[in-house]
Amino acid sequence: MKQLFEGLEYGDLKRLIHTELHIDEFKSKLGADEDTVVISFKVRGKEPAQDLVNFIEKGYEWVIDADVSSGEMDDGDFIVFIECDRTPKLAGELVEMMEDIMNITEQTAEEWRVRYYTGQEDHKLDLDSLRKLIPSTAEEYQRKFGNKDKESKEKGDDRDLDDMRTAAGIKVKTKAPKNEYTESLRIAAGIR
Repeated sequence: MKQLFEGLEYGDLKRLIHTELHIDEFKSKLGADEDTVVISFKVRGKEPAQDLVNFIEKGYEWVIDADVSSGEMDDGDFIVFIECDRTPKLAGELVEMMEDIMNITEQTAEEWRVRYYTGQEDHKLDLDSLRKLIPSTAEEYQRKFGNKDKESKEKGDDRDLDDMRTAAGIKVKTKAPKNEYTESLRIAAGIR
């Protein structure tokens, strides 16, 4: 694969981006979950993933950060993470970004499916679905999911401690939700 230095054009990432968009499945590294939305999807190859991150960071002011997973999965894919503020305009902004991404991948909205949080159900990639799926304010998020950080501390589930355990190479006791996406991450990490 060649690295694209001139900027992405129609079809440059054809067949390189998986058509499954995940929203709020991962914890934000920049803020509280009720304030920050994490969008993720898989890309075939590190260079295309980096090109896509560059495209997103330069093209959308509403994106706080975009990044590529540090390691590749067993199948050679990388995960692109996008973090943005939780606002009522997000669904429309996300549809606009995805239309641009579909131009560089030659995909259509009908090919894409959306998974929200820990859900197993696929949803359409359209404005109505995204408005229904994504809580648009911190208050709406808390009503829907409660304060996960407060609840996890009350239950003794300390994610910061798990992060330190991971960095130190110590076994982590907390388990991620089971779905196709997290299973592929487990396989990539050699965890069964």
